[in-house]
Amino acid sequence: MVTAPTSLGLSWFARPAARAWTCPPAPGDVASFHRALPGYGPTPLVELPSLAAELGAGRLFVKDESSRLGLPAFKILGASWGVHRALRDHYGLPPGAPLGPPRDLAGPPVRLVTATDGNHGRAVAAMARLLGLDADVLVPHGVHPAAVAAIKEEGAGVTEVPAPYDEAVRLAAEIAASDPSALLVQDTAWPGYERVPQWIVDGYSTLFTEIDEQLVAAGAAPAGLVAVPVGVGSLAQAAVTHYRAGRSAPTLLCVEPDAAPCVLTSLHHDRPVTIETGSTTMAGLNCATPSSLAWPFLRSGVDAAVAVTDAATARAARNLAALDVPAGPCGAASLAGARAALTPQHRPALAPGHTGTIVLLSTEGSTANPVRP
Repeated sequence: MVTAPTSLGLSWFARPAARAWTCPPAPGDVASFHRALPGYGPTPLVELPSLAAELGAGRLFVKDESSRLGLPAFKILGASWGVHRALRDHYGLPPGAPLGPPRDLAGPPVRLVTATDGNHGRAVAAMARLLGLDADVLVPHGVHPAAVAAIKEEGAGVTEVPAPYDEAVRLAAEIAASDPSALLVQDTAWPGYERVPQWIVDGYSTLFTEIDEQLVAAGAAPAGLVAVPVGVGSLAQAAVTHYRAGRSAPTLLCVEPDAAPCVLTSLHHDRPVTIETGSTTMAGLNCATPSSLAWPFLRSGVDAAVAVTDAATARAARNLAALDVPAGPCGAASLAGARAALTPQHRPALAPGHTGTIVLLSTEGSTANPVRP
């Protein structure tokens, strides 16, 4: 375990020069899978001229994930595709197989198991409910009681773990390994467990496909800067995959809580490290270790990273709410991070043209992980 740079007064990382790096695109059938789900529709890309003026941008848009397939966060995109692919793999089903276990299943159905800071666990529970499966969700300390209650309302069993997120993940993996009927659907990876997390990352690609289409429809230039809230780095991995696969090449900015800057710290050390985390209202970003699957993408494809305070995200959430974007702390982190990055001190380190079009990912609504009073 290493000391986070924020404890040393360092809350910023930027590459001295852009790296020429490309990667294969996400599978092309993900978006069509999502379009076939009940209740699917693209989430809004909201233009906010007042914030563009504040940040010195040509145009600024917020991708509002406060209502995605009936849930208040983007995570269902990854959980739905991840569960679908995991079930296909478990039962040996071919591509194009219907969502869910085979109808002529012999023996007991699988039980989905995961650990969560809130949104991923609720998404897995919702998929279990849709498919008529059982689900067990492990929740670490620090998750708002309303978020825990929402997981239970989806019909999942919940085990509250009096320890940080990384320990809840370890316990979930241990439970799944000891039960042949259990299927672990975890959104972070470690050596030996990377296939399901990769499918989850692939699921997030729909969000970026929508952004591209919505920017074109708005008559806007391609994104010049994309601000991504980061926990273990899976959504940022999806952003790198999308934007470094021969499409536009915006500046990619990772935003983390100053109480849990595991990616920022790893970038400073140029290797994945585990840090000691503290308390933060950004519960879904309170992670101590980057995903082993995400790290190579983050190391090579991210341009800058910044750590922000709870106070900065609270202000950002209030500002977004006043503009009719209901962002929770994790979602508002993108605005707080853009404000921190686009200061006279840090702005010169970013690539020219980064402020032609700014896109902020508001990854959760205000009801996903409510701020504790």
